[in-house]
Amino acid sequence: MTDTTLASGTPLRRPAGHRERVAQAWSLRRSLAVLGVAATVLTLLMIALGAVALGAQQDARTRVLDQIEPAYRQAEQLQLALVDQETGLRGYALAGEEVFLRPWETGRRGEAAAVAALDAIADDPDLGLRTALDQLKARADAWRTQYAEPTLADVRAGRPATASAERGRQLFDELRLSFTALQRNLDRAAGIARDDLVGAAERLRLVAALITLGLLVLLVVLTVGLRRVVTRPIAELAAEVRRVAAGNFDSEVHGSGPRELVGLGADVEAMRRQIVAEYTELREATERLDQQTKELERSNTELEQFAYVASHDLQEPLRKVASFTQLLERRYKGQLDERADQYIAFAVDGAKRMQVLINDLLSFSRVGRLTREHVELSAGDLVEQALANLSVVIEETGATVTVAEDMPRVDVDQSLMVGVFQNLIGNAIKFREEAPPEIAIDVRDGGEEWEFSVADNGIGIEPEYADRIFVIFQRLHPKDAYPGTGIGLAMCRKIIEYHGGRIWLDTERSGGTTFRFTLPKLETS
Repeated sequence: MTDTTLASGTPLRRPAGHRERVAQAWSLRRSLAVLGVAATVLTLLMIALGAVALGAQQDARTRVLDQIEPAYRQAEQLQLALVDQETGLRGYALAGEEVFLRPWETGRRGEAAAVAALDAIADDPDLGLRTALDQLKARADAWRTQYAEPTLADVRAGRPATASAERGRQLFDELRLSFTALQRNLDRAAGIARDDLVGAAERLRLVAALITLGLLVLLVVLTVGLRRVVTRPIAELAAEVRRVAAGNFDSEVHGSGPRELVGLGADVEAMRRQIVAEYTELREATERLDQQTKELERSNTELEQFAYVASHDLQEPLRKVASFTQLLERRYKGQLDERADQYIAFAVDGAKRMQVLINDLLSFSRVGRLTREHVELSAGDLVEQALANLSVVIEETGATVTVAEDMPRVDVDQSLMVGVFQNLIGNAIKFREEAPPEIAIDVRDGGEEWEFSVADNGIGIEPEYADRIFVIFQRLHPKDAYPGTGIGLAMCRKIIEYHGGRIWLDTERSGGTTFRFTLPKLETS
């Protein structure tokens, strides 16, 4: 792992001791590879033992099912076939009727089929049937050639039997002895096969137990190995990181285990040192900023007090100036020359505008400083009060004001919010085209707040002035065209922000002007 950097771009330098530990530690891939090889070898060994034991059992089972049991069935069929031949021969010899030869013929066919089946498996060394089967076939042929066939020929010719019945019994008894020998060989092979099957089953159970034990050992090895290689180093590193996160910034972080975790610990330690250094600098900067903030708050307070006092104290001398200039205008109008009348008119107008400006500035400084109790009331009532205050100018200009129904209830400073609506509606009337003003006041649900809008059909505002119009004393038109102090919209923004909302110019609407502002919804219990 290489040295890294913080988001600020400051490089993280690992201490020399950490770099040496990273170089000496095994990598996580190497450690996991060793564990994987050990687990694979142990698993393959268990699979091989299981395959050998299962194969031995399968071989023993196959020998019993595919060799011993078929041999038994064919031996029984052979015995039944020989008995049928002997029974059919004896009945035919006594009665002389062909119907008694049916067992004989059935037995011959059964014997041929059974002998053919036994011949196919007689050479298997596990069965050892060849000698006994050859002897049985030879004695069966001897019984038929020496006794059975001569007797059949004599009976068919209607003459007395020439073959001795005693000889026939003797030959058939020898045949039974051969069959008994064949049966003993089958019993011996079956016993060996059963023993092999039992032994294979025992070995399979033993291998299953060994596999179970091996799986437990493998599980223990993997658990211990992973704990040693991964879990414990991660837990130790996490504990050290948590100590630092809890505020113990002087506690060093040392990674252990695989190379990656050692490297991670080194990176965290380097980052801790860098953060501690930057935190120290940040704390000092914060202390300086707090001091500057306190000084700024004190300065703002003094400025607000100065603006209030200055505005208030300017009222009296300004009223005297306005009063006496108005007296001069009334008493000496027409007695002086035209230029003197013009100068007096300028002084009267300036005094009046100065009074309006001081009153507006005084009102602006009071917002947020002199707080009044908020009341819960309908926004429609606020609009009605604003319209009542503007009733004269509305009537003079022929303005039409449309207010949305079901205006929501809000928690506001009543006089301030009436001033917002009054200012926006008044601007819509003042900045009008030749046609009578048409003003629409609407509201929509904005989720956690209400979004109000005041739209008109007036001269409009270019989008590039969307921010400038809310700055105090900023004007877009000359005073002689549209009178005013340039404080109205700045006052609106200050009032709206005081209530926890925001106000802006809708620049997407073409034609006229649309102002939008938000107010928080009432809290529901």
